[in-house]
Amino acid sequence: MTAETTTRLRLPRLNWEVAGLPAVLVALVVFFSVQAPNFAATTNFSNVARQVAVLALIATAETVVILTAGIDLSVGSVVALASVLTATGLRDGNPLWGIAMALGAGLLVGLVNGLIIGFTAVTPFIVTLGMLSVVSGTALTITNGDPIFQLPDSWFFKLGIGFAGPIPIPVVIAAAVFVVISVLLYRTRFGTHVYAVGGNEQAARLAGIGVARTKLKVYLLSGLCAALGGVILTARVRSGQPLLGQGMELNAVAAVVIGGTSLFGGRGRLIGTIYGVLLVGIVSNGLDLLGISTFIQRIVIGAATIGAVLLTVLREGGRKR
Repeated sequence: MTAETTTRLRLPRLNWEVAGLPAVLVALVVFFSVQAPNFAATTNFSNVARQVAVLALIATAETVVILTAGIDLSVGSVVALASVLTATGLRDGNPLWGIAMALGAGLLVGLVNGLIIGFTAVTPFIVTLGMLSVVSGTALTITNGDPIFQLPDSWFFKLGIGFAGPIPIPVVIAAAVFVVISVLLYRTRFGTHVYAVGGNEQAARLAGIGVARTKLKVYLLSGLCAALGGVILTARVRSGQPLLGQGMELNAVAAVVIGGTSLFGGRGRLIGTIYGVLLVGIVSNGLDLLGISTFIQRIVIGAATIGAVLLTVLREGGRKR
């Protein structure tokens, strides 16, 4: 038997997103169902779904960014700014204007990120890290560091705490956004360009793909989704919080990486990100019910992220030479 034939007969590698991660999720559900009181209750699963909906919304858009070999660290601060602007509109008796300001702010942040990253040589990490500070400072300046409480009653709050039948409304919104982004990524030229840019930017440019325009679009999408997440969280906590979303950028990146998307760009699928979001949500909820400190939860999620990155590196060629 020749080497070529041997290669052809080799069994395919285990696909982490398709088989490995779902198996881990099932194992976690079984473990916490046995060990944690009330974990398997229907109300708890509903709460977990509501809790992870915003993270799923943001991580889905973050996946598209990372597929271009970029990263958006400003999403957590955009959530905070969107919360402050939404609450300002509510306080003035105009929730629609508050939502419009929030979404507009998210698009503006995405526009600035995308223009700098797409049309200059500054790396996404530096640009979005700086933007994180700028946007966070803006939210704190608007409120002087104080939350906006005592908002008037409004239909708006149903976006955070309401149900569409048995399903929490935040889950419905996150699912709708997931479907839209899935169509964009897998059924349009935009998605082809995203994977091409992340796979080999120089080759994509030589093929006539507008690399800068593609990057601009993905950061606009990320800013918009982060702002929508801030709107939903504001409806849930019934206040404008200038520190809302703090650390969410790290959880979003963790969910994307745990879901099998390569930080080097060009490889990954949205369904893997949803699995990653569920893992983060289940671990956090299960450890909460077991009375384990949130500090320990951060250690667990951080370790899982490092493990996922190591798995990606080994799968894509081992250690860097």
